Amino acid sequence: MSMQERIVSIFQKSIEAKQAFLKRYMDQLERVVTEIVKALQRARKVVLFGNGGSAADAQHLAAEFVNRFLYDRGALAAIALTSDSSVITSISNDYAYDQIFSRQIEALGKEGDVAIGISTSGNSPNVLLGLQKARQMGLYTIALSGGAGGKMKTAAEISLIVPSQETPRIQEVHITIGHVICELVEEALFPKEREK
Repeated sequence: MSMQERIVSIFQKSIEAKQAFLKRYMDQLERVVTEIVKALQRARKVVLFGNGGSAADAQHLAAEFVNRFLYDRGALAAIALTSDSSVITSISNDYAYDQIFSRQIEALGKEGDVAIGISTSGNSPNVLLGLQKARQMGLYTIALSGGAGGKMKTAAEISLIVPSQETPRIQEVHITIGHVICELVEEALFPKEREK
């Protein structure tokens, strides 16, 4: 297979993963947007967390909420639990790496917030514990995973599972999901700014 054929194949797999996800999870994705809009209208926040590429996605999406997505508007409350190296390393050192998210949620989470745990396998122990702590505390929980969903499949109120076994394709769908959420939340909360 030539390099150009490989490029086409990779793009095609990404498109197929997105189409397969959309076919299965349209209603759940709409619910996620609705829950986030409700939380932000009640002066709550979105808390995001994950490891590696999923940590980068958490930070990326938090930035889109806090700053702007498509147009200028008021800031939206969001935080990525992957950004504070002092907090992460102190929890890892004094307790365990598995607790880096659950401990932060205990400190920063409030009932009515939305917690989004991201893991391509759905089996990351620290993400799982973070979702469990969030649920115990009354946060609305959302899991983004891939494959069969892993242990996170039943850990959250809504699980959005990318039907692929390939980590890059799962990550590509996760960031698309995140962008859809950001765009629709922004439109719902700032319709007048959108018209400018």
